[in-house]
Amino acid sequence: MKLTAACAILLGTQFPGTAQAPPKTPAVGNANSFANLNPLPEVPSGKTPRFPDGRVDFSGVWRPADVFLIEDISLGLKKGETLPLKPEAEKILKARLSNNDPEVNCLPTGVPRLAPYPWRIVETPTHMFFLFEGNIHSFRQIFMDGRAHPPDPDPTWYGHSIGHREGDTLVIDTVGFNDKSWFDFLGHPHTEQLHTIERYNRTSLGELTEEVTIDDPGAYTRPFTVTGSHRLLLHEELLEYVCNENEKDLKHVNGPARRP
Repeated sequence: MKLTAACAILLGTQFPGTAQAPPKTPAVGNANSFANLNPLPEVPSGKTPRFPDGRVDFSGVWRPADVFLIEDISLGLKKGETLPLKPEAEKILKARLSNNDPEVNCLPTGVPRLAPYPWRIVETPTHMFFLFEGNIHSFRQIFMDGRAHPPDPDPTWYGHSIGHREGDTLVIDTVGFNDKSWFDFLGHPHTEQLHTIERYNRTSLGELTEEVTIDDPGAYTRPFTVTGSHRLLLHEELLEYVCNENEKDLKHVNGPARRP
């Protein structure tokens, strides 16, 4: 039986496919962070897989390879940069409590946040799907058929996503978010004005990089860009995980929102 994502990190639960030797370089984050308690598997060796027409094949089961998009989004900024929070957004951030985190309450993570569990990319001729093991087995649907965003999309957790390829890079443009998700465990907020541009590159068989530009004039004074990375879990499958089933951990999560 798996725990809620936050408590699993705090207690050091090992996730599928991660029982490997410690990483060769020190993990990023605090002593109890996801990266330190769940060492990365070795990178599967091999060239970037491609379809017969030469397009990069992004499919596979992946897990976060760092804590940037899990614990603290500011860790993904370039060195020397800080998050351009507006005063009203900073006030919201400082008032947030750990037990109000939507992700801890088994709700979707939103974009670009990830739960510390594996996720799968599936591609069809007209769509791409991101299938998440964590939380509520949620998914993202990315339209790859050339359509535009609707003029007035209903606000949702994952927004309305359209994608295209720029050479070997997968580009995903998303609007239409609600304002309920947090960017990380610290509680960095956003508004319904959020607009994200994600750029994915599969640099080898086992490595996927992600660059996300976040534009939210409701909470931030200017757009900013963060990066993250992911590791292929070769021969792994997503497991059934019902976050609310026999849940016993939320009562132990208290105090200000913080990193593990």
